[in-house]
Amino acid sequence: MTYQFLLFDLDHTLLDFDKAEDMALTALLKECKVTDIQAYKDYYSPMNKAMWRGLELKLLSKKELVNTRFTKLFEHFGHTVDGVYLAERYQAHLKNQGQSYPGAKALLETLKAAGFAIYAATNGLSQVQTSRLEKSGLAVFFEKVFVSESSGSQKPDKAFYDWIGDQIPNFNPAEALMIGDSLTADIQGGINAGIDTVWYNPKCLDNQSSVQATYQVSHYQELLAILHLNET
Repeated sequence: MTYQFLLFDLDHTLLDFDKAEDMALTALLKECKVTDIQAYKDYYSPMNKAMWRGLELKLLSKKELVNTRFTKLFEHFGHTVDGVYLAERYQAHLKNQGQSYPGAKALLETLKAAGFAIYAATNGLSQVQTSRLEKSGLAVFFEKVFVSESSGSQKPDKAFYDWIGDQIPNFNPAEALMIGDSLTADIQGGINAGIDTVWYNPKCLDNQSSVQATYQVSHYQELLAILHLNET
């Protein structure tokens, strides 16, 4: 298959969200004068992942997720806070985080030099994602960054990909490839849109779901091989 349009997920695919989240959360909790920061982090991480999964399943809205997660976090430890205000402060800290994975820049340089049209297709908040991408130094490789907040839909909705396709000149789903780490968002989303997919699985996790990607890779060199660019 010949591909022309590469749609990249950002977090956990190119950008190191775990490091970014840890830095931003630490800064926020210090700002709130929390003493046992690790205890708060240990509760927040699985809670936050569950809420994002709920968003994918349409069990809650993006606004509800953003504005209530810190309320829920502090309530767990017996404190009442302004969740909306803390969401704004967290986003301010997160916007300053531009950590990317080793090899991500070299990968995008190779793909760009080979003539691929590279786009970001990410769930999240527009200002946060675009700022982090800029700070990572990777933004220059992308034709455009598509963030779910701006579309009114999110991965895995077909509508999100239709919105993307409408904005890419001469876009053809048959010549597109969706690359991401999430089976439920990236891979299922690509399937819903009739786009071939690459499951980026660096930890070599077992796929225990019914969602099957067109390809599976554990490192960037395998992606280059799929695109016939592997020089090794």
